Amino acid sequence: MRYTTLCYIIKDDKCLMLHRTKKKNDQSHDKWLGIGGKFEDRESPEDCAFREIKEETGLTVTSYKYRGIVTFLSDEWETEYMHLFTVDGFEGEIISDCDEGDLEWININDMLKLPMWEGDRIFLGLLASDAPFFSLKLEYIGDKLVLAVLNGNKLEI
Repeated sequence: MRYTTLCYIIKDDKCLMLHRTKKKNDQSHDKWLGIGGKFEDRESPEDCAFREIKEETGLTVTSYKYRGIVTFLSDEWETEYMHLFTVDGFEGEIISDCDEGDLEWININDMLKLPMWEGDRIFLGLLASDAPFFSLKLEYIGDKLVLAVLNGNKLEI
């Protein structure tokens, strides 16, 4: 099992996205994601989220919302429990070189046009609709989403 965070940083109807292009053996290679990563020992979800944002973007979080937990199951990768955040306040300047890929401000209305995991589209919809805190279970066979369960209720996919 692994524990991770994923954060969507919002400013002026745009979201800071990471195009994953630089790491070898990256299960998300060439996909677009928010900012995040794996927990380190003794970190809370917030500790991990804020550290990852600082490391990958150079920004310091000043305002955020803890939005939900996403459980990823896969026939290829270990089970992942991802803590999902949105960030609407930050300080600092974005670093020019992220070692995981390219950072880019994307218009919120264009985000779903980017290559991403099918399940990301589900939780991005929940974030966009300002859904209350949620639990989302996503199961993949390869890159194909085969099951989605929101707050205990199976979704049509």
